[in-house]
Amino acid sequence: MSEGNTPVGDVTEGYPGVGRVLVVVPTYNEADNLEVIVGRIRRAVPAVEVLVADDNSPDGTGEIADRLAAADEQIHVLHRPGKAGLGAAYVQGFRWAIDHGYDAVVEMDADGSHAPEQLSQLLDAARTADAVIGSRWTPGGKVVNWPWHRFVISRVGNTYVRLALGMPHGDATGGYRVYKIPVLEKIDFESVSSQGYSFQVELTWRTHKAGFRIVEVPITFAERERGASKMSSSIVREALMRVTVWGLRSRRDALFGRRDTGDKP
Repeated sequence: MSEGNTPVGDVTEGYPGVGRVLVVVPTYNEADNLEVIVGRIRRAVPAVEVLVADDNSPDGTGEIADRLAAADEQIHVLHRPGKAGLGAAYVQGFRWAIDHGYDAVVEMDADGSHAPEQLSQLLDAARTADAVIGSRWTPGGKVVNWPWHRFVISRVGNTYVRLALGMPHGDATGGYRVYKIPVLEKIDFESVSSQGYSFQVELTWRTHKAGFRIVEVPITFAERERGASKMSSSIVREALMRVTVWGLRSRRDALFGRRDTGDKP
């Protein structure tokens, strides 16, 4: 069903031990992938619902999402006015989930890089955790069909994040995640300005600082087969800059004994 024309009720009883789960799938020009990934989600874990957050894609992705929603009451569509970035799409999706009474939110890419068939493993872990990261770099995790430079960027980037921010997590940049609603309610999203690579790091860090329990579950990350990757050098530069600033600020606050509640970076 599309947002705005049909009320959202308790369509499902939810995932056992977790409750009502909403999978947020941000899209921009994913017409070749959307129907495939939504179908895989619905087959893999029928208990979850899906919210497609489309940034007014010129290739007709939004229209495909509307068609899928019209045929399945567990699919919803959030039409955004234009391309505003991954972080902004997720933040609006999080707020939508909170407003509509869900218990947990899943982040998932539309391009098939995150296998819906592994979602149940993340949700099982969420029964006893506040947040779950589908990790490429924890034992058992792996990547498939990645060029060498993507591998190096991810490994070096995650190592730098651990050193700069003092977090123990092996894949702070990974985008396949589960967040319980109390975690999202704690975060001041008005102060979130990160996008892409750094958005995932910022949410990991805020969740960690707030004292929530984060666990990592190994996943297999497969490079997209259709369409172009939205990763760019500017996204990587933004992440490095922000992580450096956050790390220096954290050390300053620790030096002067300032209390950190985790709602802001």
